[in-house]
Amino acid sequence: MLTSLSKCRYLASETKPERVVEAVSEVAFVGRSNVGKSSLINALCGHDIAYVSGNPGRTRCINIFDAGQGRFLVDLPGYGFAKGPLNEILHWGPMIEAYLSSRTSLRMVVMVVDANVGPTPLDSQMAFWLNSQKIDFCVTASKTDKVKPSKSFAQKKTVAKFFEISPEELFWVNSKNQDGIAALRAEILKVLE
Repeated sequence: MLTSLSKCRYLASETKPERVVEAVSEVAFVGRSNVGKSSLINALCGHDIAYVSGNPGRTRCINIFDAGQGRFLVDLPGYGFAKGPLNEILHWGPMIEAYLSSRTSLRMVVMVVDANVGPTPLDSQMAFWLNSQKIDFCVTASKTDKVKPSKSFAQKKTVAKFFEISPEELFWVNSKNQDGIAALRAEILKVLE
């Protein structure tokens, strides 16, 4: 039984979904470029395993982290504005879709949105696509430290309403000070089993 993500380690990076090794179960992370997916993975694991950059588009592959017992965390390239070679950027969308739609061991997608910016049209498209593919996902608002405390409750309600979920279903997290991380970690461990 997997009870922690603390022993999670980098396993591999791949650009072709069909070459990713089989897993017992896995959770993938999606979101706009520079929304904080890699920082979130590091916070969930309690140590730095995913490369974090201030420049959008640094995650260019399917990055796989082994949590143990055949369970994976998977960091996917961001969608939207990114810096990088055009031929690579154009490949990311089909690569992400092929990965998410082909993995029989995929248990959940953590869809990361910027708490301060709020959901974008690209986030809406991703949520629509995940629903159309019948892929389970949870919405996680990152960078909550950027939201003024006086506006936090209202912003949380706004983000939740956008995705047609209750505020209690929305994971409201801050990777820097660990706010909300324990609840999301518990959910991930539960679905990885």
